[in-house]
Amino acid sequence: MAYGPPPAATAGQDPQGEFVRVVLGYTEDVWNEQFRSLGQDYREPTLVLFSGSVQSGCGSARSTMGPFYCPLDEKLYIDLTFYDELRQRLGAPGDFAQAYVIAHEVGHHVQNLLGISGQVQQARRTAGSEAESNALSVRLELQADCLAGVWAHHTQERFKVLEAGDVQEAMGAAAAVGDDRLQKQSRGVAVPDSFTHGSAEQRTRWFDTGFRQGTIEACNTFKG
Repeated sequence: MAYGPPPAATAGQDPQGEFVRVVLGYTEDVWNEQFRSLGQDYREPTLVLFSGSVQSGCGSARSTMGPFYCPLDEKLYIDLTFYDELRQRLGAPGDFAQAYVIAHEVGHHVQNLLGISGQVQQARRTAGSEAESNALSVRLELQADCLAGVWAHHTQERFKVLEAGDVQEAMGAAAAVGDDRLQKQSRGVAVPDSFTHGSAEQRTRWFDTGFRQGTIEACNTFKG
């Protein structure tokens, strides 16, 4: 992924943190345009870079949770050490793999603004079983993967910043954080009913769907 520093970049800034800010800027460009096409205003999320632990509007969190989005304060929380884990433990190096993670969390912000997150949380509260609740969580996460693909589609269309292998990097990152792979690494076995984010195959498939079709409508993971 070829990118340049935003106007606010200054000498001496942490390069990893600056990369996150640049990618976030690209997401703002794309989603402002997409929301305008829907006749809506896009409210940009706030970025919070932290180390170790952080207090969010959704409660306290530690870096072991990985990057997350809090719908209550509309902030993206990113501990930069997660990118070391993405490279070393999960085997997903490359700057576009890192960009995918940011775009996925921004996807949750888009879901929040469109009212999707609230509807899913309400449905999860009334679900008849833990497995049913988890299945709804998976659909929400897969939609965020698809929305990350939509962002990549329009970023390439408008800015021509993607390089050979970038999309494969993103899909590699999506696969690396699939529930089946993570569970097999930690437990030695995958338990599908306990999945909350989706399998490696599901995550890569939905990212690819968003990237190929480039529309929010293509990301209806709740259909059927």
